[in-house]
Amino acid sequence: MLPAKPQQSHYDAIIVGSGVAGALVANQLGSAGKKVLILEAGPPAPTNLNEYMKRFYGAWTKVPESPYLPDLFADPTTLNVGRPTVLTLTARAWRDPKQSYLIQKGNLPFGSTYERVGGGTALHWLGTSLRLLPNDFQMGRIYQRFDNWPITYGDLEPWYCRAECELGVSAFSKDQSYHGLTFSKEYPMPGIPRSLVDVAVAKAINGMTVDGVALGDTSVVSTPAARNSQPYQSRRVCAGNTNCIPICPIQAKYDPTITLNAALSTGNVEICYQTVASRLETDANQQVSKIYFRQYDKITSAPLPEESRTATMYIIAANAIETPRLLLMSKSDRTPHGMANSSKQVGKNLMDHPYYVPWGLLPESTRVYPYRGPLSTSGIEDLRDGLFRKKRAAYRIEIGNEGWNFAIGGDPAITTVDFVNGLNISRANKDNEALFGAKLVERLNSIITRQIRLGFLIEQEPEERNCVDVSTDPKSVDHLGLPRPQITYDLSDYTKAGLLAAKKAADEIFDRLGAEQLTREPDPDEPAALDLSDNGKPVRLSYLGAGHIIGTYRMGTDRAKSVVNSDQRSWDHDNLYLIGSGVFPTSATGNPTLTIAALALRTADKIINHDLH
Repeated sequence: MLPAKPQQSHYDAIIVGSGVAGALVANQLGSAGKKVLILEAGPPAPTNLNEYMKRFYGAWTKVPESPYLPDLFADPTTLNVGRPTVLTLTARAWRDPKQSYLIQKGNLPFGSTYERVGGGTALHWLGTSLRLLPNDFQMGRIYQRFDNWPITYGDLEPWYCRAECELGVSAFSKDQSYHGLTFSKEYPMPGIPRSLVDVAVAKAINGMTVDGVALGDTSVVSTPAARNSQPYQSRRVCAGNTNCIPICPIQAKYDPTITLNAALSTGNVEICYQTVASRLETDANQQVSKIYFRQYDKITSAPLPEESRTATMYIIAANAIETPRLLLMSKSDRTPHGMANSSKQVGKNLMDHPYYVPWGLLPESTRVYPYRGPLSTSGIEDLRDGLFRKKRAAYRIEIGNEGWNFAIGGDPAITTVDFVNGLNISRANKDNEALFGAKLVERLNSIITRQIRLGFLIEQEPEERNCVDVSTDPKSVDHLGLPRPQITYDLSDYTKAGLLAAKKAADEIFDRLGAEQLTREPDPDEPAALDLSDNGKPVRLSYLGAGHIIGTYRMGTDRAKSVVNSDQRSWDHDNLYLIGSGVFPTSATGNPTLTIAALALRTADKIINHDLH
């Protein structure tokens, strides 16, 4: 199946990527009467989710990428549009360019993945829509750590309100008024109710003190989510399916296809799928003058000849790995270090939220009945900020509702198989019992109703050594012949101290719950394992990727130290905008999607009222 060709030779704006940022900007520009072309590397998302659901139900492992093409085990050299997957982060695969799309060169693996279809990672996001804290924008001034953002919380607050309406966020502002957060408008929908797991954790942490921060039963607060608590924007109300990641079967959760459809409905926006941007070109005035792309046949995967189009404005919204990849592929005599890279900061300061996941079994007297409701409805936000940030990373605590499903990779199926076959993969069947009939039902009822897991999202320190480049190995290319992303990644002592603090807090919370903690110590060859020290006592733990790809073309006030200004405009090229979480100077602890959306709306307003006025 051949992709559609662009219908014009010149546009008001060309946008690369149809994720949250790209779709929002396209919709705003199209609604203002501007002619917009979107270049989307992947195929279109189906209008009916049954195709994705069938793949998800049939997948032997329910990793975030399982509903979506291409195949989880495809050789990246055979793909026109490659993607990283959880299954390529194993000890056997993470450094193998025949298995891993990302060419990993660092001491530790970069663990976050993304899609390149239907809006990318936001297809399999949880829906968490947290605002960053006021202090997150001023880390240098307040804690003498990192750089300040060139904008403040006050600058972004009205755009947060707009973003919450665009995405459809359910929450109560009174629950979110912590650490200086203020709200000029109420959320568009009331919050999702708390789960029994949330109630149990709130009771347990009452009276805890962590690094000088006192926790109480009110420290567990509902989590803002782009998920319907009532009918909103033609989306249905959340039905409590506990598989928001990787897919909401009824589309109660926001995803970028919703905004993309609105953009296309303006009549001013067109999209070309199966279209991979390959390079940008500048003129003698350092204005971007042209974008080149390669299209491919969906059925045969045959690449088509390179083409180009022109625009007044160019907006790259391809995520914090694919955007620097495109910029670095755009080297020329006029841009010897790549596009927008006179500062040599493109690709630098790659960040994530290293994710620590402890899990365990509550006592017989505490049954919380997980697997009901969304994956997470509440969290502990008090530890997102505090004086401890001068010495160690902050974190937020996500409270899981899906038992051990995420923690062990597929429960309740794995625990059931354990007790049917006398195995102990779940670590709940220590005597390797093989049960059937009433005894099996009784045991599973006991265990599954008491499962609990937490998730700690750790602030990561920005470091230039953590970076995205393009591979120079001629064998590390995709099927279009384009170099694949090369990643160098590690964790600083500041970030590791946050991970260690998270483990200690988790241990105390499980102790207060009276839970048997079953968190595994990493295997000897686990690539994401860390050997830490707690006052001389060895501690071994591992982290996961949170799916939050941050940094690599950060914003700032000094063009020598940043890539874009506070409007997300390139310092080097006046008609080039780079949008998304790649502009974040710091990672903070809040999930990035709402901030991505707020910044995108702010930038779209700037483009409409100034650049294309």
